Amino acid sequence: MKIKTILGVVAILGFGGMLFANFGSQVGGYQNFAKAEATGTRAHVVGTWAEDLPMQYDRQENVFIFHMRDKNGTVRRVRYANPKPANFEEAEEVVVEGYAGDDAFIAESILVKCPSKYNDARGLDSTKANPAAIPSRNR
Repeated sequence: MKIKTILGVVAILGFGGMLFANFGSQVGGYQNFAKAEATGTRAHVVGTWAEDLPMQYDRQENVFIFHMRDKNGTVRRVRYANPKPANFEEAEEVVVEGYAGDDAFIAESILVKCPSKYNDARGLDSTKANPAAIPSRNR
C-alpha cells in the first residue's frame, strides 16, 4: 500500500476513536427514571407532566420545578435551572435530559413535544365532508 493510504486510514480511525471517546456516553436511547438513577450518568427520560402534582417557578433562583411521569408510571420531581418552556402545559410528551440527583432529577434541557396541527382530527374530518376545502394549485 501507498504511504498516503496508510496515513489516511490511520487518521480516519484516530478521528473515529476520538469521537467515540468524547461522545459515546452521550449517545443512547431513552431511559426511565429507575435506569437513570441506577446508571448515574446523563440520561434522556421520556414522559408526561404529572398535572395533579404542584409545579412552580422561583424567579429568585431561576428554577422551574415540576413532576413528571415516565413511560413506566414512575413519578419524579424534576428541577430545571431555567424558566418554564413555552407550551409546556399543552405538551403531549416531555423529554428531559440530565441526571438523577438526591431529591430530584436535574434537567439540563427540556424538549416539549406538542400536538401537531397537521394531525388535528377536526381538520381531517372537514376535508372529507367538503373536498372543495382542500387547497389546489390549479385553482
